[in-house]
Amino acid sequence: MPTYKYKVRDKHGRAVTGLMGGANEKEVIENLKKMGYTPISISEQKEKKQLLKIDLFNRVKDEDKVIFTRQLYTLLKAGVPILTALEAVSEQTTSKPLKATTEKMKADVEAGVSFSEALSKHPAIFGVLYSSMVRAGEASGTLDDIMRKLAEMGEYDIEIKQKVAAAIRYPLIALGTLVVAFFVLVIFVIPRFASFFGQFNIELPLPTRILMSTYHFVQNYWYLAILAVVATVIAFVKFINIPFGRKQWDMFKLKVPIFGPLVFKMSMSRFSKTTSTLIASGISMLETLELTAETVGNVIISGAVRDIKEGVNQGKGLAEPMKVSKLFTPIVIQMVSIGEETGKLDELLVNVSEHYDQQVDYAMKNLTTLIEPILIVVLGMMVLFVALGIFLPMWNIIQIAKQ
Repeated sequence: MPTYKYKVRDKHGRAVTGLMGGANEKEVIENLKKMGYTPISISEQKEKKQLLKIDLFNRVKDEDKVIFTRQLYTLLKAGVPILTALEAVSEQTTSKPLKATTEKMKADVEAGVSFSEALSKHPAIFGVLYSSMVRAGEASGTLDDIMRKLAEMGEYDIEIKQKVAAAIRYPLIALGTLVVAFFVLVIFVIPRFASFFGQFNIELPLPTRILMSTYHFVQNYWYLAILAVVATVIAFVKFINIPFGRKQWDMFKLKVPIFGPLVFKMSMSRFSKTTSTLIASGISMLETLELTAETVGNVIISGAVRDIKEGVNQGKGLAEPMKVSKLFTPIVIQMVSIGEETGKLDELLVNVSEHYDQQVDYAMKNLTTLIEPILIVVLGMMVLFVALGIFLPMWNIIQIAKQ
């Protein structure tokens, strides 16, 4: 989905700039009007090759961004002006790209630009959600509280990533070991048996022929295998970067056994936590849903959230469009319905997020238990295949010798 840079005026006549995703300029303009803004200019944000370089070599780590946010929160809560706070954080940070970015933002603020607008000039680092929440904090005079919430959201994201990394570490190591062991057998063991079997005029069994063909291919055409792997990776990356491919990939992630339910629960937790935080920050419901759709991390769920936004715009509330989407679980719909009736939607969404966090923790703790049988079956099949490839022809040779 294209990203558009916009400049608008809010209900107080102040100029606001930022980034928003949309199918076209018309859709972005309509969304901005629904949020209560008067559009001034809209232009598509073209991707630059320089951004790739920044992402690869000068990427700001999530941990550094959380520390930056925590430090700003502490200074702002102590009554330090934003300009002085930025100067202090710039001196303390050890991240060179973040230090350079902070210096640029400090210069913008010195020139009279608001902090949120200065942030919006660096979407690759802070993103739309970050700058939008800061803008809401500036408007409501609660910038310190907003920085605290942003720090907590960043810490939550880091915690989830660490849990996922820990959960998949064992399966990846086991799978990698299996692949390495297979190629060691093919490259160093099979050739010795191939020369031995070649001394006898017998027809080799299918498993043996497959192993020998694999050996000859690796020996003579290894570069083609490397090219094929590289081409597959490049094609896959390009495929998931087009709208159709991204939709198919995100659908696959939700439906794949074992991992699919885990991804869904993590997305639901992120949806609930982000929506709750934005509502509590004073951001309008339509803008909250648009920002949540852009940051939930799955285009299938993002599409459902945007459908909900259309329902809210038509005066249907949140619960009814959620039920129509058939994506959200009954507990989410019930909590949202009660929250709308009691006016405590943000508090109940926090409860929903905590419920899914508990389910995610449980699923991750049991992930190894669920994957172990699959790994054992795969290992058994590989060992059986290699054993058949080696011992079947030896059995045939023994039978010939007996005759």
